[in-house]
Amino acid sequence: MSTRTTLITGIGSLVTNDPGHGTGPLGLLTDAAVVLDGGTVAWVGPAAQAPAADEHFDAEGRALLPGFVDSHAHLVFAGDRTAEFNARMSGQAYSAGGIRTTVAATRAASDAELDANLARFVREALRQGTTTIECKSGYGLTVEDEARALRIAARHTPETTYLGAHIVAPEYAEDPAGYVDLVTGEMLDACAPHARWVDVFCEKGAFDGDQARAVLTAGIARGLTPRVHANQLSYGPGVQLAVELGAASADHCTHLTDEDVAALAGSGTVATLLPGAEFSTRAEYPSGRRLLDAGAVVALSTDCNPGSSFTSSMAFCIAVAVREMGMTPDEAVWAATAGGAHALRRGDVGTVAVGSRADLLLLDAPSHVHLAYRPGVPLTAAVWRAGVREV
Repeated sequence: MSTRTTLITGIGSLVTNDPGHGTGPLGLLTDAAVVLDGGTVAWVGPAAQAPAADEHFDAEGRALLPGFVDSHAHLVFAGDRTAEFNARMSGQAYSAGGIRTTVAATRAASDAELDANLARFVREALRQGTTTIECKSGYGLTVEDEARALRIAARHTPETTYLGAHIVAPEYAEDPAGYVDLVTGEMLDACAPHARWVDVFCEKGAFDGDQARAVLTAGIARGLTPRVHANQLSYGPGVQLAVELGAASADHCTHLTDEDVAALAGSGTVATLLPGAEFSTRAEYPSGRRLLDAGAVVALSTDCNPGSSFTSSMAFCIAVAVREMGMTPDEAVWAATAGGAHALRRGDVGTVAVGSRADLLLLDAPSHVHLAYRPGVPLTAAVWRAGVREV
């Protein structure tokens, strides 16, 4: 079956994330062109050398980069936690139950309601340049509700994560060991066919190191690849466990010892930083600079969820990472694109190179630096996903 090709010219600045194509880690090219053939990139190079194509698009001197890869999001939920956020930002004590509030609302919602809500957030992210997004369960905490969350998520993304171990389900408040048995047994059996990843919130008040190990090793035995909510609220075993078990990513990484940083730098586990969570909770930001200087691979993601980081904007996370986490604009953009791809172990996204998926974000700006330089400003001019212009 033949496909139509599209030539994009007039690219003032092109982020390829392929040093073989241009300068620096971003593989920057100026006065560049790209050819799309169906859903893949067929050619990248100087505009003067561009081949002919069936269709033409003029970028008019604007910046083009890979679509954002958001490798950490919680989008299968119902309900609203505005009151909780308002109280937190007003300095008031708030005890509405946090995650448990969302669990109750999600359990009460219909499949159609959850699907429509998820579709809305995926579309919202796409309008801002996110072309690949991961989605976790974790707001059902029963066998049936966790399995349906993953079935619904799989309609919208292949990057589905089983997070039955988000918190201990309310029904098991007095029997956390029994809940771990459920998560590693009957619930895992129901969820594994619909998931690629297994995750656990390894933290005080959630699951300790031994419990997290049990969850992750059970998932691995069922063919799932681990990722870990690690070291968000306090120092703990999460990062070391992630590295030991070969997890694709350790996410949050806010409270790290020197040993944790060294472990990440010496492993294939990506440190995924989620600045929206610290912004929304007035917590301490993780240090991107410390991790990068040590040689760790860093990704940026939104952690989009209704309680602690209700943003779908990767551009916002880039701006916060530059302002608050010691990252340069180049490093933050790489982390939000190629870094996220590494965290999802994907070689087909996060770059603009021959053979990569044709996921592209055109900015209404001459440089990718504007993502940090103009925080809060909608800069999306066009988005292609798998070669189809979506925005």
